[in-house]
Amino acid sequence: MTQRWGEIKDPVYGYVYLSEFEKNLIDSFPMQRLHRLRQLAGAEFVYPGANHTRFEHSIGTMHLAHRLTENSNLAQHLDVSEMQMIHYAALLHDVGHGPFSHVFEHLLEKFLNQTHEDMTAWIIEKSEVSDRINSAGFNPKTIAKLAIGQLALEGKRFMDQTIQSAVDVDKLDFLVRDTYHTGAEYGNVDVFRLIHMLDVLDENLAIDTGALSALESFILARVESFRSIYFHRVSRAVQIMLASAMEEAKDELGLVKFSTPEEYLALNDYTVWTMLKLSEKSRKIMENLERRRLLKCAYDQTFYVKEKTVSKLFSTPEIRNEMRDKIAEEAGIDPKSVVIDVPTLPSVPYHHSVLLEPMEIPIFNKTRDGGKIQQRLSEVSRIYEALKGFINVIRVYTADKHRGKVAEAAAKALGELPYSARISY
Repeated sequence: MTQRWGEIKDPVYGYVYLSEFEKNLIDSFPMQRLHRLRQLAGAEFVYPGANHTRFEHSIGTMHLAHRLTENSNLAQHLDVSEMQMIHYAALLHDVGHGPFSHVFEHLLEKFLNQTHEDMTAWIIEKSEVSDRINSAGFNPKTIAKLAIGQLALEGKRFMDQTIQSAVDVDKLDFLVRDTYHTGAEYGNVDVFRLIHMLDVLDENLAIDTGALSALESFILARVESFRSIYFHRVSRAVQIMLASAMEEAKDELGLVKFSTPEEYLALNDYTVWTMLKLSEKSRKIMENLERRRLLKCAYDQTFYVKEKTVSKLFSTPEIRNEMRDKIAEEAGIDPKSVVIDVPTLPSVPYHHSVLLEPMEIPIFNKTRDGGKIQQRLSEVSRIYEALKGFINVIRVYTADKHRGKVAEAAAKALGELPYSARISY
């Protein structure tokens, strides 16, 4: 099972080598479907090269998982079977994404109280992937839990963290891959230095301070990429429109009525785009998208302090709806014509990956006798401290014809916030 099958030429890493069993997993329908899910739906309206898919990201994530388990610091804590589990979990970690990737998360959470991680575990356990994993002598449920970072193996919590943590193979790959395909210059991160300097400290992944400069570059790149790619105002306009189209037509098209993995897997960017164009309820939105008649951002503000009003706007849908209604009433238009957008919404790509404050990443110093002294990143990195609260952004979108009125109404409504919360860059 560990015998090399061959290689794939990846634009980011060069040759990525596969075992025969990894090739077997890649040939499964759930993995092949990822060819038809774009990594960054909506970003192509801003960055024409951003048409890469979940498939290549999954291959890259598996490649980094291989490199991570080659790290002697981690390898000494793992047997061969556990290393393979990490590789397979990394490869399969995104099979649960819906059409337009994170945009479909809006429907999953709102109408099914599910996430794409829930879908990932379901597909690994209940689709043909399960049979392939069983045939190789592994437990599909174990791989499913590891793929979403919830295996919680006693004594080896770091295994989950290789897939889901502040610095994991998923984040490392999407950061360099997304910046590569968009052409943005924020992904110049030495990911292999970070991987090489990862270690296990009290069951958890931690980074040697010898990689502090690479870690700071990673944090900065994550911030800039979020602002310039994942939360770009035009990309978000497209994503909001796609989410609205799917919500309007969900009952007619049965978008949240699937009962088997096969029914869910039949949904991809191609099939759903076509379905939305044919639906009376979503046709107009899709026509506007195809003609690039997008929602316009009427208000865009960054907040740097922790105020209760600001926090509630980010965390509470009811508060956002009240503010939306207030803005719409002031502008004299239908509340449905106003959208308040914040980075914490499930339709925002990687909204879980960049919190309102950057994650505290465990770091340590090595002593001469080989000991490890844990430190807090905030104690040794001024860059980390300076970035707290960096994505407290509130935007208000509307149709182009309402832009002026909504801009005035939003400024009036949100202008009631404390002045200290309204400092913008």
